[in-house]
Amino acid sequence: MPVLKFRSPAVVAFVTTAALVLCPAQAFAGYGHGGSTNGGSDTTASGNAGGDGSVSAVAGAVVYDRGNNGSGDSVGPVTSAASNWTPPACYYAPKYTPEQLEKYMKKLWAAESTGYQWDAQRREKFEGGGSYKDFNKDKAGEGYFWDSYVTEGREGDPGALDCTKDIFWVDTGDAPPPDIPQAITPEMLAQLAYAEIRVPSTRVELAPEGTTKVNLPTWAWLDAAKFKPVSVTASVPLLQVQATTTAEPLSLRIEPGTPDATTYPASGVCELNGDRIGEPYARGKSDRTPPCGVRYLRSSGDNSYPLRATVTWKISWTGTGVNGAQPLPDGEFGAGQDVIVQEIQSVNR
Repeated sequence: MPVLKFRSPAVVAFVTTAALVLCPAQAFAGYGHGGSTNGGSDTTASGNAGGDGSVSAVAGAVVYDRGNNGSGDSVGPVTSAASNWTPPACYYAPKYTPEQLEKYMKKLWAAESTGYQWDAQRREKFEGGGSYKDFNKDKAGEGYFWDSYVTEGREGDPGALDCTKDIFWVDTGDAPPPDIPQAITPEMLAQLAYAEIRVPSTRVELAPEGTTKVNLPTWAWLDAAKFKPVSVTASVPLLQVQATTTAEPLSLRIEPGTPDATTYPASGVCELNGDRIGEPYARGKSDRTPPCGVRYLRSSGDNSYPLRATVTWKISWTGTGVNGAQPLPDGEFGAGQDVIVQEIQSVNR
């Protein structure tokens, strides 16, 4: 089994996470078994990263392999298209060996910053034999103490206070207690990876480009080669569980930036067709209706219209103990661009 290295027993991890939906038997089927969990990348969670930035670890708990993720200056995170899908702000995962917990607790007690009553309760629980005698040192190497982690950027959210369970012990290969719904699982790792997905900017090709005319169909398209599937793998090497989340381009939604416009198709949603979305304009197509585009019905005057193009990504995951790809909410990433619309000038003779 890979060895989990902690930089400090007092470290608190901040990662993005999501809801637990698997039953314990399925979620923890691979704990303590198998080999490398993230496609050959370094699985020792020591906080180190590869030179290309493809692998990183947080407080010895979760390792990310971003080798197949989107890259470049224009990439950005997807946003869930499901308004009722919000990742929770905390979760539980292994954090301390018996020796590390002892050092951490004794440091707190020496500081006398947590109050006599709290310190006395913890001394009884972890040192005096209330729940764990002498910090479970007699079980060293046979498991870990688990504690809560807080999602990066969610420290001030009310949900960050949902993980109220005190530090608890889990034997190697065992599932955590069933009364802890925030205990990390492959499904949760998949949603951690969801938050790490980066996709390209959605600035569309337009013809005419930049400036168009009233009632003149403007063609819009994207080269799907720039929107190839991307993926991120999240794993817990200590538990030897992993999940890979993959995003694939699905469709493009055009929002003209004004109600005085007609979109093609009428829904404004252009579906992926082979290796592209929409169709490039070419000579000889001026009398055709674009499969993807917009027709402005009124001039933008001295200003421009803020056209917005949003790509919807189909997101799914595979991982430890799961047969076949499992769905996650579709993701969206959009960008705006200015379009100038002019009146067609006529010549009076």
